[in-house]
Amino acid sequence: MIYTLTLNPAIDKTVEISGLTLGGVNRTDSERCDAGGKGINVSKVIKTLGGESTAMGIIGGATGQEIEKYLSETGIASDFVRVACPTRTNLKIIDTENGINTDINEQGGSVSAETAALVEKKLSAALKPGDIAVLAGSAPKGAPVDVYARLVRLCNSHEARTVLDVDGALLKEGLKSKPYLVKPNIDELSRITGRRLSTARDAADVAMQLVRDGIANVVVSLGGDGALFCSERGVYHAHGLKVCVRSTVGAGDSMVAALCVSLERGYDIAQTIALSVATSAANVTCSGTQPAEYSLIEQLKKQVSWEKVI
Repeated sequence: MIYTLTLNPAIDKTVEISGLTLGGVNRTDSERCDAGGKGINVSKVIKTLGGESTAMGIIGGATGQEIEKYLSETGIASDFVRVACPTRTNLKIIDTENGINTDINEQGGSVSAETAALVEKKLSAALKPGDIAVLAGSAPKGAPVDVYARLVRLCNSHEARTVLDVDGALLKEGLKSKPYLVKPNIDELSRITGRRLSTARDAADVAMQLVRDGIANVVVSLGGDGALFCSERGVYHAHGLKVCVRSTVGAGDSMVAALCVSLERGYDIAQTIALSVATSAANVTCSGTQPAEYSLIEQLKKQVSWEKVI
């Protein structure tokens, strides 16, 4: 089973505007709302890929109820800890004229020690050896910087495979507990090293050091340049696909979903690369954080190319 944990979920409101004017009045051309947060986005795409997952984490208020309703109607199992503070709402602005995406993300409410303990208890009760646990997204206010490091250790103690997709200090601390797979983008990798990584080779060198330090799999998103798939087998560079980009929100989450499905199904490296790159590329053709159609993913898989570089 795949479990996705979202400590700070959100309702993602996406609006499209033809030419955003700062300091002026802007009128939307379209708008939509989606249940969001990185782990929840992963669960949505897993469903599209024909897999099953259980979405876990913390929700509250009417916005939290909307997330639960969406997941139920979509056929995605959930097991959240409920709190009084309403789940946050994030605003995603797509400037269609200039091709610029702007995210305005709320902080969300604070998490208590009691709530954090309940989350760990639920996850601990669910996990079995061989399960996959996705730990993704920002941490709510009040959570310690090592919150994901602790969760990785919990998952490891149950012999579950952890997939960590966080940023900054959360990632730096989380790596200390040796997750099974991490999926930073090149900017996130730059931040934890303290130096600018400007090329795929720069990113590959850092990723392989993580592998040598005990992280079994490191997948680095390179944006339009594709992605690096790094493990003890070496480094594989998958080239980016040329698609019509509508929104980049959730592209990384889509790749994580494909990686999880590939792990669960025992795919080899070629199958994993094809599914992961195609799923991520398909996602950017959609508005908001809605999953792409499976038929598009299948079509794009045929266009994925890659080579081993190390």
